[in-house]
Amino acid sequence: MMTSMTGPTTRQPDVAREELGDFPALTERYSRELLAHCYRMSGSVHDAEDLVQETFLRAWKASADFQGRSSVRTWLYRIATNVCLTNLEGRPRRPLPNGLGTADQPAGDALEQDHEIAWLEPVPDAAVVVAERDSIRLAFVAALQHLPAKQRAVLILRDVLRWRAAEVAEALDTSVAAVNSALQRAHAQMSARALTEDTVQEDLSREQQHLLERYVDAFWRKDVDQIVSMLTAEAVWEMPPFTSWFRGRANIAWLISHECPGGAREMPMIATSANGQPAFGMYMRGPDGDYTPFQLHVLELSGTPEDPRIRQVDAFFDPRLFATFGLPTSLPADHVREGAPA
Repeated sequence: MMTSMTGPTTRQPDVAREELGDFPALTERYSRELLAHCYRMSGSVHDAEDLVQETFLRAWKASADFQGRSSVRTWLYRIATNVCLTNLEGRPRRPLPNGLGTADQPAGDALEQDHEIAWLEPVPDAAVVVAERDSIRLAFVAALQHLPAKQRAVLILRDVLRWRAAEVAEALDTSVAAVNSALQRAHAQMSARALTEDTVQEDLSREQQHLLERYVDAFWRKDVDQIVSMLTAEAVWEMPPFTSWFRGRANIAWLISHECPGGAREMPMIATSANGQPAFGMYMRGPDGDYTPFQLHVLELSGTPEDPRIRQVDAFFDPRLFATFGLPTSLPADHVREGAPA
């Protein structure tokens, strides 16, 4: 089951006001978990950063009126949720390609991309609270985006943060009956998308780590057979902003062989982590010999820790993400691949 955070707690007013008085400490204490909350709501790490700033701005302006009837943390979540709902009004959801409702693409068809779509973005593990990783998975956040914004808020507050229905109703200025109805509809939507709640492992097994090392090495050598041998039979590969997405080893092998511009020793990777999942910044060798950001790969593992496979790869074409993840903006021509022999 998903790891939940502690629900709302009532604190003594003088204690809560004392906490509220040191605003720099307050922002440092709660910014990472509020970023996770705003990311779940918005599906964008960049939007989430702005939403957290707006939350703290509103909280600072309203701090004199804080009565201490709830904890500061609960009060901040209430502000953040309503900031997100206001921001999401009139905005389309953020999908991944396989959530557009189109069929997977067979090998040989022309790729199509759409820069007008606001795509779902990954979030760095370092930016959010680690205990929340199982509710921050890319598949979970992608499924959330299919819910109307208010249903999304209800599901997050009830199932992730474990608030009581009455507390959610107060935060959203609605009735308990409306909250329960919205939660029921949200559960039906999530169930229809066959989303499981299996927990993300905090530590990779030796075999899983070896699989990831082989993945990096196979791309460095552009060994397509080796790459697809690590995939499940029905693995999915998608690449926002390309609307096309691919299922199965044969289709993915064609994609890498024919549409990936890099050759052997032209695609080094730097390891990172996103959404509680293994991730890599992939670089591409340029005309001057240096390597520049190309894709951010987020991997979903399957199988057992002793016999792992890769079930899905989301390869994001967004160079802004490299800075967001703290990855180098370029690599020198003499870069040595991670784990390569001297």
